[in-house]
Amino acid sequence: MDRFSQQIAFILELDKLKNIYRQTLVLHEDRQENDAEHSFHLAVMACILAEHAREKVDVLHVMKMVLMHDVVEIDAGDTYCYDEAGNQTKAERERKAADRIFALLPEEQSREYRGLWEEFEARETPEAKFANALDRIHPMLLNYTKGGISWKKHGIHAAQVEARNFGVTDAGSERIGEFAKEIIEAAKSAGMLLE
Repeated sequence: MDRFSQQIAFILELDKLKNIYRQTLVLHEDRQENDAEHSFHLAVMACILAEHAREKVDVLHVMKMVLMHDVVEIDAGDTYCYDEAGNQTKAERERKAADRIFALLPEEQSREYRGLWEEFEARETPEAKFANALDRIHPMLLNYTKGGISWKKHGIHAAQVEARNFGVTDAGSERIGEFAKEIIEAAKSAGMLLE
């Protein structure tokens, strides 16, 4: 295929993100959020909250990263963050998905966008730390605002949410880290999380 055809094939493949459903529910309907909605929301959050990043970040770089971070779920599926068994095979499933999906692009774009996914996973650069902070706070914010419905459904304990979020949110943004703690404390007080 020529370059343009490869790019269109990748773009069409990403439409499948609209059918990958997460455990988080959208706020104004009784349905699960899909990966495309989640990625869009993170890109908006990157623009709006960039001033709160722990270190100065390239906002466009963060936006590209959060738009690509869940692309692998087209093949690997969304693994619920508290699913211990699923998380044991997640890295390998996602690596195989990355091999296939990013290879749809022309070679240099494949390297760039695969690199963004790998950077997000490594959580080492200021942009990746900030992107991960957004990725962790977004479902917490929706879940809390929705009355803790997903936490309650799965019997999630406050300690599980703390373990998943503390350190990651703080690394990307002191303010987002503080906000995560505020949400968890309020959720505990409201009985949304098990003690």
